[in-house]
Amino acid sequence: MPPRDDSDDDGSFDPPLPPADRLWRHPSEMAGAGAPGPGSPGPGHTPAARRVIWSTAIGAGVAGVALTLGALAITGTFSGAVATRVVVEKVAVSPVVSSPLLRDDRGVTVVAERLAPALARLVLTQPQGSTAGTAVIVRTDGMLVTSARLIADAEAIEVVLADGRRFEGQVRGLDPFTDVAVVQIAATDLPVAILGSSTDLVVGAPSVAVGSALQSGSAPWVSSGVISAVESRIPAGDESLHGMIQTDTPIGETGGGGALVDANGSVIGILTPIGTAEASGFAFATPINLVGRVAAQLITYGYAIHGWLGINCTDSSAATTLALNIDGGAEILGVRTESPADLAGLRAKDTITEIDGEPMESASSIVVAVRDHRPGDAIAVGYWRDGQHIDATLIVGEQPRTRR
Repeated sequence: MPPRDDSDDDGSFDPPLPPADRLWRHPSEMAGAGAPGPGSPGPGHTPAARRVIWSTAIGAGVAGVALTLGALAITGTFSGAVATRVVVEKVAVSPVVSSPLLRDDRGVTVVAERLAPALARLVLTQPQGSTAGTAVIVRTDGMLVTSARLIADAEAIEVVLADGRRFEGQVRGLDPFTDVAVVQIAATDLPVAILGSSTDLVVGAPSVAVGSALQSGSAPWVSSGVISAVESRIPAGDESLHGMIQTDTPIGETGGGGALVDANGSVIGILTPIGTAEASGFAFATPINLVGRVAAQLITYGYAIHGWLGINCTDSSAATTLALNIDGGAEILGVRTESPADLAGLRAKDTITEIDGEPMESASSIVVAVRDHRPGDAIAVGYWRDGQHIDATLIVGEQPRTRR
């Protein structure tokens, strides 16, 4: 296979948990097998004492809810400027349910039913005609995330909610480097999706793809499969998408911008409309952690900020890895003048193998590692030149961005 050329420019409900497994329990559950236990009300317990116990229990419950949801109110992960009203997001506290939902076909249906109110159908007016896609509601004040490539050429966007209401969608911002976009509608008190985590995803874990229906009033399309790869690279025109989730879960006609969901029913990725050819048998999604970071910037600034070194590189050849006795790396094809890499002395034919002490086994892994840094961060880069290993410190720059 020829080397790849990459650039960093680029309802059934489960029974509740047993009392011993829960963080909070009703006072009556503190006794064992019906006998009074420590803290259980005895025969002489007065109504006033029972009120004290119930006040304490209610207070503990309220405190627990506040600790869980406190960070989700006001602005939250996808927040922009501080709002005058409460804006809510839902972030999963693992596990979301006492056991995974995806135990059978009924579980897949339950996942889709729970997520359906937080999905919207996008009707896009484009130069070549109309098309449709999906967006996921992530904030109660009308912020939706979807695929940047899906809406990039849209001249008008109509957003159709699950309850049939229709709104004009406004693009808050889009980022082609990660295929993330935010669309805003003039609505409040919307149902929102529960967002999970894309950290430590396991290959072979079950996944469900869910998207909006083609027609109003219809159920969303849903399909199931497994996560087949993580940190995947897929071609996207003149550039590539890096660090994507790959799944064998087929997606429907309105799949772009839909949700990839885990076994607990939490969104772990936003589906991209590219790289889903029939022959490949795979679909791809931008990891939800990356979606969250990028969406927050799009809401605040209208664009996303990514770290950048100014190099164009490709995966190391088999000959290079053998000669240097390394597991992999990225050979630099070119360095942009006055870029962070140029200022640090890197040049073409150098082979990068580490960033901040972590092994870099491909050009794509370098893109993923660097884009998570803020401009101005100092990073340690280890590379090979003429058989010698060299360590250098680079000051991360800001990736040139494409504005809509």
